[in-house]
Amino acid sequence: MSSPVTSNTPAPWPAGSNVAATHAAVERLFRATDAASVLEICEALLGELGVEGRLHWRLLGDPDPVPAGARQLELAEDPQGLRSLVLELPLGTTADSMQDHLAWLGRLAAARLRQQAETSRLYEAISRLALAERLQRALYAIADQAGAEHNMTEMMHSLHAILGSLMYAENFYIALYDAATDTVRFPYYVDTMDKEPPSPDEAVPLQEMRHSLTWNLLQTGQAIMGSFSELMEQFRGRFVQIGPVCEHWLGVPLLRDGRVVGGIVMQSYRDDTHYTQHDRELLSYVAKHVQTALERREAHEELERRVSSRTAALREANRVLRQQVLQRQRGERLQAALFRIAELANASESLDNFYAAVHRVIGGLLYARNFYIALLDDEQKALSFPYSVDEFDTVRLPRAHGRGVTEYVLRHGKPLLANPEDFDRLERQGELSHRGSRSVCWLGVPLIWGDRAMGVLAVQSYSPEHTYDVRDQELLTFVGYHVANALQRKHTTESLKQAYASLERRVTERTRALALANRDLREQIAERERVERRLKYETLHDSLTGLPNRTLLLQRMEQALQRYHGDAQELFSVLFIDLDRFKVINDSVGHLVGDDLLFQVGGRIRACLKTRDVVARLGGDEFAVLAEGITDPKMALLIAERIIDELQAPFRLGAKEIFTSASIGIALPSPHYQRPEELLRDADAAMYRAKDEGRHRAAVFDDRLRREALSLLEMEGDLRRALGRNEFVPFYQPIVALQSGRTVGYEALLRWRHPDRGLLTPADFLAVAEESGCAESIDWQIFEQVCAQAEALAGSDGFVSINVSGRHFRQPDLDKRLLDLIQSHRLPPRCLRIEVTERALLENAIQVKRMLDNLRSQGVSIALDDFGTGYSSLSYLHQYPIETLKIDRSFIVELPREGGHGAAVVRAIQALANSLQMQVIAEGIEDEEQRQALLRIGCRFGQGFLFATPKMAEVWLQREHHFALP
Repeated sequence: MSSPVTSNTPAPWPAGSNVAATHAAVERLFRATDAASVLEICEALLGELGVEGRLHWRLLGDPDPVPAGARQLELAEDPQGLRSLVLELPLGTTADSMQDHLAWLGRLAAARLRQQAETSRLYEAISRLALAERLQRALYAIADQAGAEHNMTEMMHSLHAILGSLMYAENFYIALYDAATDTVRFPYYVDTMDKEPPSPDEAVPLQEMRHSLTWNLLQTGQAIMGSFSELMEQFRGRFVQIGPVCEHWLGVPLLRDGRVVGGIVMQSYRDDTHYTQHDRELLSYVAKHVQTALERREAHEELERRVSSRTAALREANRVLRQQVLQRQRGERLQAALFRIAELANASESLDNFYAAVHRVIGGLLYARNFYIALLDDEQKALSFPYSVDEFDTVRLPRAHGRGVTEYVLRHGKPLLANPEDFDRLERQGELSHRGSRSVCWLGVPLIWGDRAMGVLAVQSYSPEHTYDVRDQELLTFVGYHVANALQRKHTTESLKQAYASLERRVTERTRALALANRDLREQIAERERVERRLKYETLHDSLTGLPNRTLLLQRMEQALQRYHGDAQELFSVLFIDLDRFKVINDSVGHLVGDDLLFQVGGRIRACLKTRDVVARLGGDEFAVLAEGITDPKMALLIAERIIDELQAPFRLGAKEIFTSASIGIALPSPHYQRPEELLRDADAAMYRAKDEGRHRAAVFDDRLRREALSLLEMEGDLRRALGRNEFVPFYQPIVALQSGRTVGYEALLRWRHPDRGLLTPADFLAVAEESGCAESIDWQIFEQVCAQAEALAGSDGFVSINVSGRHFRQPDLDKRLLDLIQSHRLPPRCLRIEVTERALLENAIQVKRMLDNLRSQGVSIALDDFGTGYSSLSYLHQYPIETLKIDRSFIVELPREGGHGAAVVRAIQALANSLQMQVIAEGIEDEEQRQALLRIGCRFGQGFLFATPKMAEVWLQREHHFALP
């Protein structure tokens, strides 16, 4: 076990020791450069002291076993190596007397070890400081490159050189990734081994370098470092070598807002040069600044491009603006000239002054020292020159049409800009023969009046200093149009003066004729107004009774409804009147008498009302009343009763006395009514309720009727949607043998799986379905499903019956459709039984018999449903191919009751069926007493809740076809 040395002062040196050698060893100790030298010098000092022992290092905290017969002394600690300098001595040595000297030696060794550790830390700090300074200079240089004036390629070279100052970067490239196009570009690429470096301007699809090291760097967004073999192991299955094989590879990503936008890669082809973790961290840190420099450089170049583009655009805009300014100045001069020409045309000056003024105006626009105006005289076929100013041709006399240049412009009606060469060419073509002095440049434009060239406006120059161009031609042409208009107005003014006198004379004559025509027109207007009043009356009134029609009634109702919704809230009522049995009267005594009856009915209704009330005939035997000014809803009922009493009195129509009555529906206004048609509709609904309650009465439309109407409308819509969604399904009720409870067949019953109201029976919706015309479509949807399920339900000897209403027998091809349906499902005809009612047999007996015979001949059996509730004619059983009679449940209910006639009726039906060898099925069996009574009578089959309620086919297919009897 070691024990530390605690003495602070050295003891006198032992006798025989070399003091000089000891001092030299101490000097060497304080010059020692590492811990090994310290150990070596301490061993030498121990030898000088005559201490025999082994000196060695022991890690701090590491237990060092002490050999037997020995002990350990801890001389000093090495802070840099985290270890202790330990002296191992044999027991019984003279070292105990040297305790103070050993302690002194330990202090010297510990002091030197601490000095070495501190020196090492200082060297490391200096090294880090130098590296940080070099890194800082590199970052400053990178930042300077972002703002330098040279191009991107030069900046990349500079970045390469900067990175080369920090680490080995002989082979270096930068890859930039564009996520929008999924391509990679290598703006800078230096590789000593790659003979085919990529072009800096070429964008390479990233998928073309799939699984390469660059691809992995851009995909992972993490730094990658290692040798070729290490990278193959790291990216096993995702590594494809592209380019020369390197010895060591280092790449870091360039990130922008967490997205990979590129990477910086360095490669080493030398065995003695590998990259370290420090290089990786340094390059990752520098890459952020490189990315910032690249972004700043790209932003700077983009800004320069934008500035250049904007400068070019501004330069072009400035050029266009200058042209626009010049054009505007020229336009202003032209506009002023046109205003001046317009003023001259309206002035009362003579034509000579007008021509001179026009010359001055044109002279302000272009060179017009030589100017003339030529006019064409159609009557004399001559050309005159009312105005001419020329340096050589001072006088221009009128002349006949010839081949001059002025006549050329008149013939073609187009401007002419010509020089001597053009004149010569036109003369060779025979277009003109030159007249007058030969000018250097001549410009003439036609004066157009009424789509014809009636004159020429010409300017010419005899000096090469003054010539005309296309712009001058366009300008003079434009001015020529206005000059022509001015000349035309001048000539028209003269003509108007002469025409005014003639016009005044004609006006006087015309005024007298207009007075006569005006009188005739007033008479025609009066007649037309009378006809319009008559047409308006006929449009708004009934032609038979003379009462207001529906249009006028709705107009008055709309006004009354507006007053009701207004501040006054004036109450009113609408009565809808329908005559009872009017069709019988019309068919029996004829339409003429019926029309007379309607006329008298209108008069009686009118007599029951106030003057302001409206009575209208809506059509047929329907009338409507708008009663205004009522103060109590009960007044509407009193008015209706008064009308009913009045119409109850007999009508004398010729030699006949006719009686009729009326049913009246009443609707009162409420805030939810917005249109008059809604009130009339509800009054009509109330009238039908009055008819349903026995006629000859009045009924008021209330919330119950509204709910019924809305419910009916909603039910009709649900029915049509249900057909499209196949919500109608068949439920099957077993038909059993009463003695054994064995199922012999099923009756398919209609059910509706309503999405909101649940499962509905036919009583809930069949009446609405029949009124809306959906019943037949629903039946065929059920027939389709039954035919698909019947064979599985019927088994080898059973059947499934369907109810076919009388509506279907009105179609002459019912039997064919049913047989086609059976065949399409490959259903044996014996599996299907048709149940018909007595009413269906009556409507079209011949057609019904034909269809039933056809179905029976094909193997489909026929059953007569609800037997005993209809006519119960024996001819049915003899005439039609009926095999089964079904006794209505109304007779079954009375079976157990004493004194009831149900048992006698059932017994009679059973006896009749036995005599005709027909099967009898009792419906509606609900208790055991009814079953026992039927067995006593001799009925063998039945159905009802005693055995089972109707269920879907899936339920019956999973159960035994046998019911346990009580």
